[in-house]
Amino acid sequence: MLPYILLALVNGMFIGTSRAINGRLSTELGPFRASLWNHLIGFLFLTLLLAALGGWKLDGMSTPPWSAYLGGFFGALFVAVNSFIFPRLGAMNAVLLVISGQMISAVVIDYQNHHIAPSLSRGLGVALVLVGVHFTRVAKAPQPQEKTS
Repeated sequence: MLPYILLALVNGMFIGTSRAINGRLSTELGPFRASLWNHLIGFLFLTLLLAALGGWKLDGMSTPPWSAYLGGFFGALFVAVNSFIFPRLGAMNAVLLVISGQMISAVVIDYQNHHIAPSLSRGLGVALVLVGVHFTRVAKAPQPQEKTS
């Protein structure tokens, strides 16, 4: 289990880094163009990776239901919206709000798909993240200390 946890943590760091880079690109190109470049580079990367691994076959595309391909739409929208909000809200607020939204949707999806009712601990986890977002918004920037003579 620990390798998966570490992999998820590193993946989160990649996502945070990706959002910062796309946010920077978005200030120059706009969120949709930045998202398009993000996906073009991702497409190129995955194409080369699949070609190198020998997994580039399109014969399995008819197996999943058509709705399974909507993830690409949400992924593109996620990147575009993140590229837009990241430079405006700052890294900390953008990441915490995105994580909060993911946690809320995860609770709803678990309830709908697996009939796992939100437990008190899950509810508290989501609430703690949202409270953390609130504290980062109301916290004042550190003030320089006065010199004592």
